[in-house]
Amino acid sequence: MKLFSGNANRPLAERIAAYLGEPLGEVVINRFPDGEIFVKIVENIRGRDVFILQPTCQPVNENLVEMLIMVDAARRASAARITAVMPYFGYGRQDRKDQPRVPITAKLVANLLVAAGVNRVLTMDLHAQQIQGFFDIPADHLYAQPVLLRHVLDQGWEKSVIVAPDPGSLKMAYSYANELNAEIAFAAKQRLSASEVVTANLVGDVEDRDCLLVDDMTATAGTLTAAARLLKERGARMIRAAVTHPILTAAACCRLQDSPIEELITTDSVPLPDCGGFPVSVLSVAELLGEAIMRTHNNQSVTSLFKLTRRKE
Repeated sequence: MKLFSGNANRPLAERIAAYLGEPLGEVVINRFPDGEIFVKIVENIRGRDVFILQPTCQPVNENLVEMLIMVDAARRASAARITAVMPYFGYGRQDRKDQPRVPITAKLVANLLVAAGVNRVLTMDLHAQQIQGFFDIPADHLYAQPVLLRHVLDQGWEKSVIVAPDPGSLKMAYSYANELNAEIAFAAKQRLSASEVVTANLVGDVEDRDCLLVDDMTATAGTLTAAARLLKERGARMIRAAVTHPILTAAACCRLQDSPIEELITTDSVPLPDCGGFPVSVLSVAELLGEAIMRTHNNQSVTSLFKLTRRKE
């Protein structure tokens, strides 16, 4: 096994390497004067099982192209198998044609990875489940839910209401509710633009209840904060949010600070920006990803990683 990391989230890659007891491979990543990316894998990887760790978070295009070039370098160095480990899969929101003359960019990115030489993809909490089918190679889709739920259980939230901030996250909310033996509610939203959301109605009883909003990602926090305001109007007591990928903009941090949300629970799948003092609990998915990498390398099943293992008292 050989592990390599791009520049997108090297601290997570180092934590994964520490869990596996394997050092990160030496790779040189530079820029030509005009900004073109240069990659050189320093060590011999002929016949090796290579894992390249790179979430395609901000700056999305830079990190995506860096990943593609690293894959091409590994392929031309005669690696036996190349697995792209993408904790966050960028362009996942563009998964269908919902307007005339728009691309399906998630499929395009899948094609680019395969064309570059990727043999297998390992990712986590895709924005849309059907993206797995966009790959013509094996794609393992992990869930951060066991990691987030352990934190929720430590807080003693078994009797909270799990809230989907939009219909797209309803399946995720239902899964959380099953594990916590909790009730479920969901908000209906209308998106006015890429950064502006109006939440119109709420299905479910949240009066005088603690609420946990769950979603796979948040960029502008428009969906989360609009749903949180509606929950507060309907009499919710404490409101927190659990989100896998915190791809937060500066505007999102301001919205969170001005919202009824009291805490954001998230993971280190992507680097977290400064949220200006807003309470954020960052949980590491290094163990989850590291275990999946080890099982992939040993040709073992990863199914048990989808299950919640409750901590013993």
